[in-house]
Amino acid sequence: MTSNILAIGAHPDDETVMAGGTLAMLAHSGARLHIVSATRGEGGDMGESPICTREELGAVRSAELRCAAEALGAVGLEFLGYVDPVCMVDGEVFAFEADFDVLVRQIRELIRRTQADVVISHGTDGDYGHPAHKLLNRAVREAVSRMQHAPFFYTWAARMPEVEDRTQNESDPAHFVLDVSRWLDRKAAALDCHKTQHFLFLRRRENVTQMIDVARKTEAFRRQISMADGAPHDAFADLLRAAGAWTPNWTR
Repeated sequence: MTSNILAIGAHPDDETVMAGGTLAMLAHSGARLHIVSATRGEGGDMGESPICTREELGAVRSAELRCAAEALGAVGLEFLGYVDPVCMVDGEVFAFEADFDVLVRQIRELIRRTQADVVISHGTDGDYGHPAHKLLNRAVREAVSRMQHAPFFYTWAARMPEVEDRTQNESDPAHFVLDVSRWLDRKAAALDCHKTQHFLFLRRRENVTQMIDVARKTEAFRRQISMADGAPHDAFADLLRAAGAWTPNWTR
């Protein structure tokens, strides 16, 4: 059984939006869940009616992630200390500044210290194309590939059959798709923690005010690196299957 799960996001809320139901399932199943955020989300949204000042945002979002980590059942939470650049007025977003080799070493150290069996992070395309997500995907991939006793590396927001979703990674066809309805209350509770982001979560959704109505009920994953044809068979895959995950036809 997989005992240590390391979920690495670029910003607070990435872990919940993309994989919160699955992370809650893993913690409920007895896995030790560790959540890491590269930044404190200093450059992100502050809410339609700002909850705090720009200067306070990093501390506020850090507290929001601590709340979400508790809701999901995590046993550990860390920040890598990178600074999230401020979004432009037109919505353009940027990667955080980092020495790539230093970032890779930090991730390798995290893997060793948490004794991670599985690392879960952003997809190849940066989910919806976010440069910080793409950077972290490359860094995790490099970190895992350099390790002699490497954990399994899975990415979230994998492409699902016959589903159109701007957050899917088109380059990552899903190996597993999981209905997370059984853990949706935990995911919704974690989403509720990220109050500075509620305006973004709720925009374009008329007459929707509750996080449980915003939360995606289906989450999809792809195993990366040295993957043979067909669906993976490893301890993490076994946990997903036991939780009811199904495998798209293209991997069977």
